[in-house]
Amino acid sequence: MHEETSLTVGRVNRVLLERIRPAIHSARVPLEIAARQLPGEPVSPSEGLGLEFEPFTAGSVWGPAWGTTWFRVRGEVPAEWRGRKVEALIDLGFDINMPGFQCEALVYRPDGTPVKSINPRNQWVPVDAAAGHPVELYLEGAANPVLLDYHPFLPTQEGDIRTSSAEPLYRVRHMDLAVFEPEVFDLSLDLEVLLELQAELPETSPRRMRILQALDDALDVLDLQRIVETAGDARAQLAEVLASPADASAHRIAAVGHAHIDSAWLWPVRETIRKVARTTSSMTALIEEQPDFLYGMSSAQQYAWIKEHRPEVFERVRDAVKAGRFLPLGGMWVESDTVMPTGESLVRQFLHGQRFFEREFGIRSKGVWLPDSFGYSPALPQLMRRAGFEWFFTQKISWNQRNVFPHHSFLWEGIDGSRMFTHFPSMDTYNSQLSGMEVAKASRQFKENRVATMSIAPVGWGDGGGGTTREMTGKATRLADLEGSAKVEWKHPDAFFDDAKAELTDPAVWVGELYLELHRGTLTSQHATKALHRWAEQALIEAELWAATAAVRLGASYDYEEFDRLWQLVLLHEFHDILPGTSIAWVHREAVEVLTDVISDAEALSAAARESLAGEGERVLVFTPTSVGRGRALGARVSGGEETDDVTLSEIDGGYRLENDLVVVTISPEGLITSAIDKATGREAIPAGKPANLFQLHQDFPNMWDAWDIDRYYKNRVDDLTAVSTISAEVIDGTATVLVTREFSQSKITQTIILAPGSRTVLLLNDIDWNETEKLLKLAFPLDLFARETLAETQFGFQRRVTHVNTSWEAAKFETSMHRFVLAQEDDGFGVALVNDSIYGYDTSRDVDGDDVSTTIRLSLLRAPRFPDPDTDHGHHEIEVGFVIGADAEIATAEGIRLNAPATLVRGANEVEPLVSVTGAGIVVSSVKLADDRSGDVIVRVYESLGRRTRGELSIGFEHSGIREVSLIEDDLDDARTGGELALKPFEVRTLRVSRP
Repeated sequence: MHEETSLTVGRVNRVLLERIRPAIHSARVPLEIAARQLPGEPVSPSEGLGLEFEPFTAGSVWGPAWGTTWFRVRGEVPAEWRGRKVEALIDLGFDINMPGFQCEALVYRPDGTPVKSINPRNQWVPVDAAAGHPVELYLEGAANPVLLDYHPFLPTQEGDIRTSSAEPLYRVRHMDLAVFEPEVFDLSLDLEVLLELQAELPETSPRRMRILQALDDALDVLDLQRIVETAGDARAQLAEVLASPADASAHRIAAVGHAHIDSAWLWPVRETIRKVARTTSSMTALIEEQPDFLYGMSSAQQYAWIKEHRPEVFERVRDAVKAGRFLPLGGMWVESDTVMPTGESLVRQFLHGQRFFEREFGIRSKGVWLPDSFGYSPALPQLMRRAGFEWFFTQKISWNQRNVFPHHSFLWEGIDGSRMFTHFPSMDTYNSQLSGMEVAKASRQFKENRVATMSIAPVGWGDGGGGTTREMTGKATRLADLEGSAKVEWKHPDAFFDDAKAELTDPAVWVGELYLELHRGTLTSQHATKALHRWAEQALIEAELWAATAAVRLGASYDYEEFDRLWQLVLLHEFHDILPGTSIAWVHREAVEVLTDVISDAEALSAAARESLAGEGERVLVFTPTSVGRGRALGARVSGGEETDDVTLSEIDGGYRLENDLVVVTISPEGLITSAIDKATGREAIPAGKPANLFQLHQDFPNMWDAWDIDRYYKNRVDDLTAVSTISAEVIDGTATVLVTREFSQSKITQTIILAPGSRTVLLLNDIDWNETEKLLKLAFPLDLFARETLAETQFGFQRRVTHVNTSWEAAKFETSMHRFVLAQEDDGFGVALVNDSIYGYDTSRDVDGDDVSTTIRLSLLRAPRFPDPDTDHGHHEIEVGFVIGADAEIATAEGIRLNAPATLVRGANEVEPLVSVTGAGIVVSSVKLADDRSGDVIVRVYESLGRRTRGELSIGFEHSGIREVSLIEDDLDDARTGGELALKPFEVRTLRVSRP
């Protein structure tokens, strides 16, 4: 036979596009339209339904950016449509390629019950009215601007309602009643599935040839002028190829409906609330129509939003959850970033997420569902296990720039040795349409094909919501058992993971962080959001400590509701497009406002508790909120009693020499650190001719994803900021300070260099007025160390990263994460740590100059990308860095904690004994709080911080009836250890419940 594949494919494509799909809705009549544009923020549905409407015609424009327009449509089903399925077809000015990223609407009946949403890929609404009866529907239209357009990443002012255009963005194309033709709809799906399937089959395979022949046969009997009447005949020609079963060894795909609604990104939080309502309305409607369909949604916050703001939608969700069709996933408050939040924040993500699901639905999530976060901390496996989770799901690592991850189903091992069964979907997406390409890819590239048979497919339009469509469920039906294809089945992720673990009895193991070789700039973008978040975390941890202490010592009230409210605000802002700094200006403006308020409210709780504990008096009391402080850590002592020699300050070669009893530091006339000597060992920390404390400015214009990415070539151009405007020094109360100002380009840095008595840490207080564009500011510290690795703090411990680049995996990590410290150390134990109060990114290099080896660590301070926020980071910033001379892991940990949790001075009468204290090298108290069940019991969390086994004891400073271990989320354990004796493995986290009589 002659080769005619391209003719058949072209024929089917054109007939589908130009004849069959337009015929899915046959007869049409226009609806009568009225509209009302709101002058400000959205209103409730009851208010929207009661608005005064004005006539509106199809073809008219509507919707300034971020505006809301309520539409009312009325009509009557023609009598001749009796017995036929009728739908409303509404096109608000959609671009079908941008579902979730432009205008959309939620449709209501006159009584206020939601029907479903409409968006570019879901433009139909069911009509219940019988022939001859009136139709009346109301649409809450949201005019969200397109920010990620066909030419993406262009700077725009549309990302904040304060700067966006007032001009209408959209033009209504039509609002009609139409007859839905199910046989034509089914024909369109038959053709689409077969057309996509044949494209993935071997070029001359018999299966492909028979599909192509069946496609031609179907179109031969289809009368293009009588599509409705002949669609059944065309389907009959396809029945045999559609009924041919899949191979016995075919890959199996566990599909779950999905939308991945970003809790904020290219839209503000207020719009996300409406996106969740729109999507969940459509998904509950689809659940009612499709008996096998399952829909999964993560993020307890999103359920809480619709419960508060759209209770009529929430009741439908609750019913679907009860029926086992709507699946709460993930067990977290939001799909958070997992690299930058503290360990306590991740614990609270699990605590608040699982508590909400249990309270509202009587269930808990078995797995953690994080498809889109930008890399995953190596602390996570232990935290997930200790919170009671059984599996972990993501797909983001498939976005790696350089290296292809070697597994799809595997065990992930964390810093403490804990392992968690993990799965990445082999179709490399969390927004599957069940296209032939995606289904074939899932089978073809599944890394465990030798020993396993199944993968997950999250199915639905996502990011901006939308979810699964009836076209996708129709495809799933046809792909359930189809020759040449993987088998598709709607399945709960819990069931998938049970089956996957059962068949993969000896999974491969991946050790350490799941580093995303992309989006490295998210460790630095939007410093204000990051800094306030860090400070808010610490403020809440301290408030819990002092409030718990006051509750136990004085019987004071403990404001559980307020702590819940504040923690949930912090947890929301850990969402993976807020904390990483990749949202629009509106989101980050509000984040700064909200987190500032959280800090203020948490500090008020702390202040009230401290004042009640201290009582009235004039003694100066030092309240120390950490377990690494001197004296009564986690309590309060009278100030004074510690004598140390003052720091000496002398001028040398135009610069300054600072010395205390531990270190000697030399500052050059340019304000650079040219020497840093540890007096106990005599070791010099700075290599000759390579000064530290060097600000460096890079051009920063990545190929794409501006706020997200730092591309390797940024290093090719650098300006050393050595010019000094002013430099001066003085000693104040025994502490030496050097004040340096630098002006460059459009910006200014005022740096205060401080060496205090008895400290080996040189504090660098950086006050920066930043007005650059597409630049990256680094602070470099060349070190006279042959460091084979760096130790960078992560949640409840640290992770080691080599300083060489032997492999492509190592080379890809040219920008990496830290929390409060990063440490470089030689084999003999001498090292230097850099501690900070608000930054997360750094890079490391090891250099050889003749016989001399040095290691350079550079901290990433600020960026200035122009998308999605064109003014990212512009303005005033305060960044505190500590240069710790002669450090090891224990010193680095202590200095990082002290910098972030300083003591507070309070005037009063009473010293305060700590509720708890610990002994044992490396054991750190992470938090002290009252139990979440409001029993009044005290929860204490401790961890081993140095990566080695240790023993110690938890001592309780109040009357109690016992100590027992509980889970991270405060559940009782079957095999709970009791008592205060602590025997911790490397980086082990333990949560202990102290019962009060």
